[in-house]
Amino acid sequence: MQKQTLFNKAIQTLARKVRLIAQRGVVSLINDSKKLQQIQLKLLDGEVRSELERFQNYGFTSVPKTGSEAAVIFVNGTRDHGLVLAVDDRRYRLKPLSAGEVAIYTDEGDKIHLKRNNNIEIETKTLTVKADTKARFETPILECTGHIIDNCETNTHNMGGMREIFNTHKHEENPNLSGLTEVPNQLMDQK
Repeated sequence: MQKQTLFNKAIQTLARKVRLIAQRGVVSLINDSKKLQQIQLKLLDGEVRSELERFQNYGFTSVPKTGSEAAVIFVNGTRDHGLVLAVDDRRYRLKPLSAGEVAIYTDEGDKIHLKRNNNIEIETKTLTVKADTKARFETPILECTGHIIDNCETNTHNMGGMREIFNTHKHEENPNLSGLTEVPNQLMDQK
């Protein structure tokens, strides 16, 4: 009888630890200054666990908003060492995506969406590309629906304005003749 009681206690302890291994929680605080991000989670019945290490995929990092949901495991089923494996936020998740599509997004509506049929869509208010040497586009056509301004920090004209100046300009004839030239006979195309 005593062996059965000890066995039952051992099974109950093991069962409790197994139940406590994986949990869901809500993010309440984030420390992004450490080498591995630390998160505070609210778990079941108001239990709060702090300084839980959050693992992220190499090359990708994010700081979830308070209220995001997390999946956490506790090593050996004890609350002493928790590891946050995933964080998601159903309030802002980009949807619906088709099978095989991938997206990076923010709560402000910015997104990089890798779509089907080799189509990538980037959506934001301001996009800045920094390249120390050069930026190169290897494509037969580069389209722009708005104005293009080169040397934007010093040039006040856009490409459409420069085209207009070229197409309507006149200048003095060479010194042996007098008067102004006609406008160019070959206009800069607007296509």
